[in-house]
Amino acid sequence: MRAFLILLLRIVVSLALLYLALRGINFAAIRERLSQINIGWIGLAVAITLVQIFIGALRWREISALCGAPLTDMQAFRYNMIGAFFNQTLPSSIGGDAVRLWLIGRTGAGWRAASYSILTDRAVGFIALALIIVASLPWSYGMIADQHGRLALVLVDAAALAAGVGFLTIGHLPAAWMKAWWPTRHVYACSVIANRVIFGRTTAAKIAVLSLSIHVLAVVIAWCAVRSIAAPAAFEQLFLLTPPIMLITMLPISIAGWGVREATMMVAFGYAGLAPADGTVVSILFGVVYFIVGGMGGLVWILSAEKGAGRLAVPATVED
Repeated sequence: MRAFLILLLRIVVSLALLYLALRGINFAAIRERLSQINIGWIGLAVAITLVQIFIGALRWREISALCGAPLTDMQAFRYNMIGAFFNQTLPSSIGGDAVRLWLIGRTGAGWRAASYSILTDRAVGFIALALIIVASLPWSYGMIADQHGRLALVLVDAAALAAGVGFLTIGHLPAAWMKAWWPTRHVYACSVIANRVIFGRTTAAKIAVLSLSIHVLAVVIAWCAVRSIAAPAAFEQLFLLTPPIMLITMLPISIAGWGVREATMMVAFGYAGLAPADGTVVSILFGVVYFIVGGMGGLVWILSAEKGAGRLAVPATVED
């Protein structure tokens, strides 16, 4: 019942945010934009999303190896594709992560190693996104004329940077104290692995390039959506706007980010002097692209050996 209520709440949040995003929009302008869609750009966005997922798989493979849960390139890519499918059918990205945990746990690595690989991969991606947002702040701050928009951007940057630095700092606290409690023990372990991944001599450059590529490709996907409707938004503007939007979309309060992404992109486009209706359409097309890729992941899941190997059940906790 609790899981059902949480799911219901997220559906309500998604619908409410979609309503707020569309309430003040000129639907005539939206219809005009949608009537001009160039399918070729959407097809290119789908292809780029597949590349993005593969690059994410390469990063996850590096992290999983350090966690004691080694994966091959194609194995990690296949699991990420399946995760992309469940991201579209279960609340936020949590559903996809839970399925990835189940898949890697069944390889014999153990649930703790599987959990650490997923959590650390998410943390490294979050930290990379926070650094990109902070590094681009001087330009994004100058692009936004509205004072409320500037304040919101600074707050988002500060919160993201504080969360990332705080997580990495945990790995440098006294191990004896951090290992005394069950929750802190596992957070500490993930932080130690993240520090090793980000600052390790053999992994730092590789992880930095992979993480930057993943987030730049998200901008390219948004740019393809812009080009598909011939909206007057430059790539440079999208490069400054998309990372904060993606960061906010990561909040696990909706289904696959629907509603949160549309409302945020509409507001961001308005603050940047662009048409809010274009932001809404671009966000919808962005979501459609990921939905299409998620459908492809569904085919991978249907054809996978793991689907018929047993009941999908992920343990609520990791072993001590």
